Amino acid sequence: MDFQIQYITPDIKLSTYDDKLFKTETVFEYHMLVWFISGETKIIQADKTYLFKAGDIFLIPRNHLATIINYPKDGLPHKAVVMHLTTEKLKHFYAAVELKHKTTGYDAKIYSFQSHPLLKSCLASLIPYFEVEGTFPEHIASLKITEAISILREIDPDVDFILADFEEPGKVDLIGFMEKNYMFNMPLERFGYLTGRSLSTFNRDFRKVFQTTPQRWLTQKRLELAYYHLKEKHKRPSDVFMEVGFEDLSHFSYAFKKQYGLVPSALN
Repeated sequence: MDFQIQYITPDIKLSTYDDKLFKTETVFEYHMLVWFISGETKIIQADKTYLFKAGDIFLIPRNHLATIINYPKDGLPHKAVVMHLTTEKLKHFYAAVELKHKTTGYDAKIYSFQSHPLLKSCLASLIPYFEVEGTFPEHIASLKITEAISILREIDPDVDFILADFEEPGKVDLIGFMEKNYMFNMPLERFGYLTGRSLSTFNRDFRKVFQTTPQRWLTQKRLELAYYHLKEKHKRPSDVFMEVGFEDLSHFSYAFKKQYGLVPSALN
């Protein structure tokens, strides 16, 4: 796998990926502003799937589960400029801003800005800094991040609901959360964190409400979802296994046959 990341600061990077695809399931610690130079990305959340192409600019909120699949496209690598909007920098920015509405308790979403000229100009201006040697001055990095936040707020004032919300995940209904997010192949520690629980409390509460272990329940639910996609949506096994939370096709095929007595391709 040819995967390269260049940093000009810990919060600003240029990622380049040149292979068939790169997939990860993650919860981002910070909001991420992304500008695609080339390639394609599919982002799968519990209730929506997004497809972004070269030129697109979008904002991924922190603390939300997502499956991200990156592809090279048209003979070009998957290449993107990424800016992390950290809690520290956002708190500093919003300390000087008077908000007119409550920001907590808002349902986060991925914000898409297509190829907005102001954002594109801001992010494209970073490219020369990746091409020169030496340390990128911290005060210039801070100015660039402040510029990006200011542009985001000018384009869509509702972005304050995301950027100015500094609350950490609280204890939530376990059944509702897991039924919505079981297809994300995350460590149990992350499931616990996002439901406001330690790992031990998560395991204890899970057994109490589901009457089984988390791993058994997750495998069962993912296989049921895969069966639906194969049987009703007529998808290919190679397209399904990643979307439902399996790491590789062979493990998925083995588990599917063990559960249903036939290989996934038999349903196509």
